[in-house]
Amino acid sequence: MLELQGIHKTFNIGTVNEKKALANLSIKINDGDFITVIGGNGAGKSTMLNIIAGVFTPEEGKITIDGVESRKKRKNKKDVSSVKETPLESATTLDITKMPEYKRAAMIGRVFQDPMVGTAANMSIEENLALANRRGKRRGLRWNITKEERELFREKLKMLDLNLEDRMTTKVGLLSGGQRQALTLLMASLIKPKVLLLDEHTAALDPKTASKVLSLTDEITSKDKITTVMITHNMKDAIQIGNRLIMMNEGQIILDIKGEEKKKLSVEYLLQKFEEVSGEEFTSDKALLG
Repeated sequence: MLELQGIHKTFNIGTVNEKKALANLSIKINDGDFITVIGGNGAGKSTMLNIIAGVFTPEEGKITIDGVESRKKRKNKKDVSSVKETPLESATTLDITKMPEYKRAAMIGRVFQDPMVGTAANMSIEENLALANRRGKRRGLRWNITKEERELFREKLKMLDLNLEDRMTTKVGLLSGGQRQALTLLMASLIKPKVLLLDEHTAALDPKTASKVLSLTDEITSKDKITTVMITHNMKDAIQIGNRLIMMNEGQIILDIKGEEKKKLSVEYLLQKFEEVSGEEFTSDKALLG
């Protein structure tokens, strides 16, 4: 579904501050995967997400993603009845290695750690949702929200259980951090993305609100079977959510655990495996104390 092959990324090349962030990183993300990513500070987690999103371009390597399926041409264009029965062609694979971030936005959704990022504070809830709903679509000069859109937004907001469906004209800047992050999550998944990237999206929230947003994350991604990559500082969360867990260190993936094996994981086991594979002690206080 999404594949990174031999990715290298180095910052400040040729200076005393040169830092290799990703070193020959390769990973294949299957359709419907929910991958949790853990690792110490500077392990390359956020750099990997930025490479996928198009914020950074790698010096070496290749990034491919499944393309959009298209319908085969009908032999008889006048035969309208055959439209529903026309088979789909197999999806093409797109090389997005050098595709700019704004073009990838039509395929990739993202929620950041800071609740203030990802929404327009001076616009209303419904206006923010309208922008998300039109992502990747051709837009005209007229700005209006249709009755159908408002009904859709109200239905989606009810899922959050935050009473925001009755406040759709409220400016987003007036919402709490948790409400805003929940809204950002909804916006990122409103038009089902090929991949949803979550960059420690609960880290800035208090424990109760973080738990609520994480529960919503699980509900939304499971319902729509959204392929998701989530960085988290909390090992317990990494174990409990998703079907696959990877651990990074020094720009490489050192553990990749999935399926039944993941269900049997414990924090103690992960720490032990990290030391065995990397030869050093796991030192992320955020991950250990989360």
